[in-house]
Amino acid sequence: MRDVTDHEIAAFRRDGWVHLPGLVEEVGELRERAIERLRARSTAHLTLVDEAFGQSRDVALEERCFAGLMTSFGPNAVRLLHGVDAVRVQVTNLLVKEPGEHGATEFHQDFPWMPMDRSAMLTLWVALVDVPAEMGSLRFYTGSHAYGLLGRSFVREGDDQITAHPWLRDLTLSPPLDLAAGDATVHHSLTVHGAPANRASGTRLSFTATYFDAETLYTGAPYKQTDELELKVNQPFDHPRFPCLRP
Repeated sequence: MRDVTDHEIAAFRRDGWVHLPGLVEEVGELRERAIERLRARSTAHLTLVDEAFGQSRDVALEERCFAGLMTSFGPNAVRLLHGVDAVRVQVTNLLVKEPGEHGATEFHQDFPWMPMDRSAMLTLWVALVDVPAEMGSLRFYTGSHAYGLLGRSFVREGDDQITAHPWLRDLTLSPPLDLAAGDATVHHSLTVHGAPANRASGTRLSFTATYFDAETLYTGAPYKQTDELELKVNQPFDHPRFPCLRP
């Protein structure tokens, strides 16, 4: 994995997202492991999220190659987030968007669900196959991270951010991105983003990892990932599920 450049860091902080071409040099093994793991996934559409994409969560806890990718990006995550000395990993994930099975990913923010006391958080999204724009690469409302928390999505029909906040259309929507395997995007947890349905013939396949400021405190807000971990309110996320990474 290459280092992010100063130009890319500046673009991320200004726009709330950045395209990182050629971030990962070789993804062949990652792709094969992802395909094998996703064969076992449930195809039941139980939630609005399931209608947008399939997933295999916490993949880096069980797959060494993805753990290595997660760890390698840690120093980059520290550099991208302003004023952060170290990061913790919130979750790793394999995402799949199948043509004919999954629809659009409605525009949303990531942070409104999180039981954290600060929003210094970002998500890395790595293409494991070539992802032309018609396959459903992510799009971002540039600068939307500057407007703070805009509310939860995927709770009920019609709660996407554009319906709730039509003024977002006044912002610039990022262009459709054609990603080669190994290219990546990174977006801030407050950046409004989404993706169209997969209109291509192949499967959109990606790895994601979310990183947050290691000094973040747990608020105790209900959240499936953390409810059973016995974390202490107003204390850091000092738990093996949230490994700490430093430059």
